[in-house]
Amino acid sequence: MATVDAVETPAAEPDEDGPPVHVDVPELTKVLDGPYAEVRADVRKELARHAEVLEQAETLSRDEFRERVKDVIVEIAESGQAGLGFPAEYGGGADIGASIAAFETMGFGDLSVLVKMGVQFGLFGGAILHLGTKRHHDRYLADLIKGKLLGCFAMTETGHGSNVQALGTVATYDQGSDEFVIDTTTAAATKDYIGNAARHARVAVVFAQLDVGGERHGVHALVVPIRDEQGEVLPGVEISDDGLKMGLNGVDNGRISFQGVRVPRDALLDRFATVSEDGTYSSEIENPSRRFFTMLGTLVQGRTCVGAAGISAAKVALTIAVEYGDRRRQFEATSDDEEERLLDYGQHQRRLLPLVARTYALSFAQEVLTSRLHDVFSGITTDEVSRRHLESRAAGTKALATWHATRTIQECREACGGAGYLAVNRFTALKADTDVFTTFEGDNTVLLQLVAKGLLTDYASDFSDLDQLGMVRFVAGLAVDTVLEKTAVHKLLERVKDVLPGIEGGEQDTGVLDPEYHLAMFRFREEHQLGGVARRLKRGVDSGMNPGEVFSRVQDHVIAAARSHVERLVLEAFVERVQELPEGELRDVLNAVCDLHALSSIEADRAWFMEHGRLSSQRSKAISREVGALCRRLRPVAVDLVAAFGVPRQVLRSPDLLSWGENTDG
Repeated sequence: MATVDAVETPAAEPDEDGPPVHVDVPELTKVLDGPYAEVRADVRKELARHAEVLEQAETLSRDEFRERVKDVIVEIAESGQAGLGFPAEYGGGADIGASIAAFETMGFGDLSVLVKMGVQFGLFGGAILHLGTKRHHDRYLADLIKGKLLGCFAMTETGHGSNVQALGTVATYDQGSDEFVIDTTTAAATKDYIGNAARHARVAVVFAQLDVGGERHGVHALVVPIRDEQGEVLPGVEISDDGLKMGLNGVDNGRISFQGVRVPRDALLDRFATVSEDGTYSSEIENPSRRFFTMLGTLVQGRTCVGAAGISAAKVALTIAVEYGDRRRQFEATSDDEEERLLDYGQHQRRLLPLVARTYALSFAQEVLTSRLHDVFSGITTDEVSRRHLESRAAGTKALATWHATRTIQECREACGGAGYLAVNRFTALKADTDVFTTFEGDNTVLLQLVAKGLLTDYASDFSDLDQLGMVRFVAGLAVDTVLEKTAVHKLLERVKDVLPGIEGGEQDTGVLDPEYHLAMFRFREEHQLGGVARRLKRGVDSGMNPGEVFSRVQDHVIAAARSHVERLVLEAFVERVQELPEGELRDVLNAVCDLHALSSIEADRAWFMEHGRLSSQRSKAISREVGALCRRLRPVAVDLVAAFGVPRQVLRSPDLLSWGENTDG
C-alpha cells in the first residue's frame, strides 16, 4: 500500500503560537456541566457541607470512618440527591441522566462516600429497580431511596469475577415449601469484595445458579435478608470482613456465604424469568445466554458511573497540579532576580496540559454516554441495537476514563514534587481510592475485549458473552471480506487525501489543525486494526490451530482495535460539542483544547501511524511542534481551564500546594 502522506513538504516553522485565547470561566463551566447544571450545583453545595469527611478519613479509626461514611450517605439520601434515578412514585426524581450527573459530581469529594453510594443506590437499588417487578419495587424502593434500608450487591465470588456465568452459588427451588434454598457450594463460591456487606447491609441481591426441578437455568438474582433490624447476622449466613484495603477503607467490603438459607419464591427478581408455585420455569427470552446478558445489560449504569467518577478524580488532581504549577517557582531561567513559575517551563506544560485536554474530551464523551443511557433506560430509545451500542460505549468509556484517572493522578502527584506526597494534599487518597476503578464493574482489558466482539459481530450477538472461544468461532465462520467492507479501509484512504489537499502535489501542508484530518486519522487506525483482527483470527482457525490459541495470539490486536474505536468516539464527541457552540471566544478556546487532545494522541501513537503509512517523518515533526505551540497558547488560561471544572475549594484541601503566595519558596 502506498504511503499517502510520504511526499508532503514539511510545515514551515510558525512565527507565533497562534492568536491568544480567553476564558469566561462560568460560561465554560456551563458547557462542561451540560444539561444538568442545576443538579451539579446542588451536589457541589452538598460536597462543601461534608468536606470534613476527607480529613476524617485520616484521623478516625477504620470502624469510626465506616460509620461516618454511612451517616453521610444517609444524610445525602434524605436530601433527595441519591434518588434522582428512581421512579417518582417511590420518592425518586425519575431522571436517570440527572442521577449520573449527580454521581459524577460527587466524585470530587471523598471516594469512600461515592462508592458506598454507588453500592447502595446504583448496584443494590438498581438491581431491584431493573431486575425486579412491582411487588419488589413496592416492598423495597421507598426505604432504600431514603437510606432506611441498606443493602449490597452479591455477585462476585472468590473464584469467579469476570466470568459471572460460572458462579458457584446455587438457589434450589423447594416446591414443598415454595421457597428457594441458597447454598455456597464451595469455598470458591463465597461472595467476596461485597461493598456494604461487612457492617451495614441488611439485605443482599444474590446472584446464583437457579436450580428448578433438577434443571439448571443459569444465573438469576434473588433478594436475600442477611441481617435483622438490630444488625445481627441471620441464621445460615456467614459474614466476614475483607480487611484493610489499598484504599476506600470507608467502605465495608466483606465476604458472604450461605448454608441452606431459605427465602420465599417471590424473592426471585423476576422481570425476565419466573418460577410458578408448581415449579414451572418460564421466560420470554428463550436463549439462556441471551437472557443472562439481558439481565446484566440492565446494570450498565454501574460502568457508566465508575467512568464518570474517574473523570472527576482526574479533574481534582489537575486542578491542584495546575494551580500549584502556576504558583510554585523554581530556578532563575529567564531572570536573574526571580525564579520561573513551573508552568512556564515547556516540559511542565507538556506533562499537564494534554492531560487537561484529554479530560475535557472524556467529559464530553461521558455526556454523550449519559444521554444515551438516559434514553435507553427511560424508554425513549427501545431498539436492541441501540442497547448493545450503549453497552459497548459504556464499557469502552469506563476503561479509557479509569486508565486516564490512574495516569493523570500519578503525573499530577509527580508535578507537585515532595509536597504532592503529603497526605494532606489529597493525592494519597486519590491514588489509593481510584486504583480499583480499573478493575471493578469490569476489568478494563476484559471490557475492551467485549467492545471488540461487538465490532467484529456488528452487534449481532449478545454483547456481554465472555466466551472467547465463541468469539473466535464466530469470526472463523465469517467472511473476512464482510468485515473489511464494513471497516472500509480503502474508503478511508480517499478520506485522508480529501482532508490533506497538499499531499499529492507537494504543496505546503495546511491540514494539521483540521478536525477532519484528526478524525480521519483516528478512523483509519480503528478500521485498519479491526480488519487486521478479523484476518488474523480467520487465518489462524483456517490453519487448524486451536481456537483458544488463536485468540491468545491475537488478543493484543483485539484490545488495540477496541481501544482505537473508543478513542475515535471520544474525539468525535469533543469535535461535535465544539461545533455546536456559536462563534466566539468560548468556541475558540475549546477548539484549541480539542486540537491539543487530537494531536497529542496522534503524537503518542505516531509509531503505529508511521508503520502503516499514515504519517511521514516530516508531518510527525510538524505535529510535535504544533503540540508544543498549543501548550504555549493555552498556558495563559491553564488555571481558568481547570477552574471551569468547578471543583469546590473545600474538597481540594492541599494547603501546602494552594494556600501560599506566589513568591513563597514552598
